[in-house]
Amino acid sequence: MMQNVHLAPETDEDDLYSGYNDYNPTYDTEELENDTAFQQAVRTSHGRRPPITAKIPSTAVTRPIATGYGVGFYKDGVTRPMTAVRAAGFTKAALRGSAFDPLGQSRGPAPPLEAKNEDSPEEKIRQLEKKVNELVEESCIANSCGDLKLALEKAKDAGRKERVLVRQREQVTTPENINLDLTYSVLFNLASQYSANEMYAEALNTYQVIVKNKMFSNAGRLKVNMGNIYVKQRNYSKAIKFYRMALDQIPSVHKEMRIKIMQNIGVTFIRTGQYSDAINSFEHIMGMAPNLKAGFNLILSYFAIGDREKMKKAFQKLIAVPLEIDEDDKYISPSDDPHTNLVIEAIKNDHLRQMERDRKAMAEKYIMTAAKLIAPVIETSFAVGYDWCVEVVKASQYVELANDLEINKAITYLRQKDFNQAVETLKMFEKKDSRVKSAAATNLSFLYYLENEFAQASSYADLAVNSDRYNPSALTNKGNTVFANGDYEKAAEFYKEALRNDSSCTEALYNIGLTYKKLNRLDEALDCFLKLHAILRNSAQVLYQIANVYELMEDPNQAIEWLMQLISVVPTDSRALSKLGELYDSEGDKSQAFQYYCESYRYFPSNIEVIEWLGAYYIDTQFCEKAIQYFERASLLQPTQVKWQLMVASCFRRSGNYQKALDTYKDIHRKFPENVECLRFLVRLCTDIGLKEVQEYATKLKRLEKMKEMREQRIKSGRDSSGGSRGKREGSASSDSGQNCSASSKGERLSARLRALPGTNEPYESSSNKEIDASYVDPLGPQVERPKTAAKKRIDEDDFADEELGDDLLPE
Repeated sequence: MMQNVHLAPETDEDDLYSGYNDYNPTYDTEELENDTAFQQAVRTSHGRRPPITAKIPSTAVTRPIATGYGVGFYKDGVTRPMTAVRAAGFTKAALRGSAFDPLGQSRGPAPPLEAKNEDSPEEKIRQLEKKVNELVEESCIANSCGDLKLALEKAKDAGRKERVLVRQREQVTTPENINLDLTYSVLFNLASQYSANEMYAEALNTYQVIVKNKMFSNAGRLKVNMGNIYVKQRNYSKAIKFYRMALDQIPSVHKEMRIKIMQNIGVTFIRTGQYSDAINSFEHIMGMAPNLKAGFNLILSYFAIGDREKMKKAFQKLIAVPLEIDEDDKYISPSDDPHTNLVIEAIKNDHLRQMERDRKAMAEKYIMTAAKLIAPVIETSFAVGYDWCVEVVKASQYVELANDLEINKAITYLRQKDFNQAVETLKMFEKKDSRVKSAAATNLSFLYYLENEFAQASSYADLAVNSDRYNPSALTNKGNTVFANGDYEKAAEFYKEALRNDSSCTEALYNIGLTYKKLNRLDEALDCFLKLHAILRNSAQVLYQIANVYELMEDPNQAIEWLMQLISVVPTDSRALSKLGELYDSEGDKSQAFQYYCESYRYFPSNIEVIEWLGAYYIDTQFCEKAIQYFERASLLQPTQVKWQLMVASCFRRSGNYQKALDTYKDIHRKFPENVECLRFLVRLCTDIGLKEVQEYATKLKRLEKMKEMREQRIKSGRDSSGGSRGKREGSASSDSGQNCSASSKGERLSARLRALPGTNEPYESSSNKEIDASYVDPLGPQVERPKTAAKKRIDEDDFADEELGDDLLPE
């Protein structure tokens, strides 16, 4: 059998893959660049033709002929690379022993990209267009951030660069290649920024450029923006014209936009008082696509023309507007599935849920406002009108608003000063569900608190708290009733509980600050008011309380600083201004105190304390004439107080107007004939001037002094008799000796008083044997000494005996 077996011829090396390293120049392609014939063929048209590719990627011809013992060969015995596995790295380079490199990393990096020619017109246009787009974006971002001036500057810069871009494009390309979208966006942004900066004329001109350019498609709808600008300018006729032009240019397929434009037209008609035309617009909207705003505006229009029946129908249409929001049950987990619970927890407060809440709140606001508006006019009385609105609301999807309308009905009774009806209306809620009962009881508690019926207020506050323990208003009212009874510690506990239930309850926070002030816990009170100030930045009451706490803490500088903030919020508050003046006065700054007291007097010229301070300030500065007007106003405010009129007379006397002072004292004596001080001044003045009435006034003064003495003795004797201290009278020989002692002590008192008078060291003499106590105390204080002006001259008196004359007073 071996004879039929043909063995392969032996080779030098028994290797199945031998022969691949043999070099054959036929397949050498690296020398083709030096082959002249080949290069000439490549340059010809035949060489530039695309190669013919087979439809089938590989055929039997391109494959090596496989045998049972090795790799196939061509008939002429020449080996070639295996083309079927070239992607695996078997290339012709392997024949010469090169390394295995399937990724071609040995070929080195790719050649560099061709450098851009930045000087070319196309590249310049491209860069400029990019810059314009960036400026438009920056302008929009600045507008959204509230920097309107920067937004306008960016928009103007974008407009300038866009015009340069258009000119360059016209030079390089045909006009058809101009970027109209970029031009439109630049002009539209510029017009919007002009409008935002209230430069309405420039905005209208820019919009006109866009609208008149027929190359801009859909530019007609920008007439809506132009109409809005005319509305801001109160040019309503032009606004309606542009709205209608925009409505004509918008196709009917854009239904929502057409509805919004018609709504603008209706609102503009309301502003012009053309309610019939407005009604037509809103009726059309409510028939095509009803919405809350259109329904509310329709009610306003019917209210303006006084059509009761149409108001009712419009209110029913408003109630019937679908909210298009999900029910609250959607956000309640139906099972204990953790995955479902996580999903529901995630969507409870997402943006969509917030939008639904806002939409519902807006609907409730429109319905409540419309009900309060039409209830007093759709029926014979507002109570019947409210009842009709409540019945309509109960039959709608807003059934929860019915109770709120009832409470508003009670508040309306309060506005009409009908306290009893308000209380009766609120008492109807005592048998309803806990939430409504708590709200009604809270209002009742507040009403009784205002009426100072603290027992009733406390009772209803308890009912409100028991109905809803987490109602912060009820807890605050309960704290108020306890505060009114003087139990400040307990009141503080109620306020704290209200804050635990609702940390934003500003009433409780304010009241607990007042409670801490009452308890003299000033640091805690200050902490409460500072927290409240962080919530209510411009609350005048909070600012005043902070200043008051600092004043109680004896920190006048901080008190002044907070009062300055207060008058920046309420610059006409006379109490705050007078308090500032008082603090500056305590600090010794008279000029600042005078400034703020004057401001306080200017806004409220009836504050006695301010008037008294200003009068005293002018007297201290020796401007008695200016003090007169303040004391005269004080005498008008308190006509039964004699001291203000005495101060007016003293100012006349000090300013040298003795006749006016005398007339004023006489007028005071007519009004207050028993006033001793006035008679003393009259005796003094008449003596100085030398009038004959001095004897008359002296007699009256003597009589008043005697009456006063007898009254004092009667009071003294009554005290002695009641106390059983009769032994004090021992040592008196008779009643006359007692009178002499009294007269003697009175004389000593008279001498002491008269010695204290300015300008004299001796008592005045009287024609009567008994001395008259003509001493007085000037309500304005001692005045500057001056020579006497009396016609009668006493030899033994020398007003200037104790004075040293300066060189400036000597005659020249």
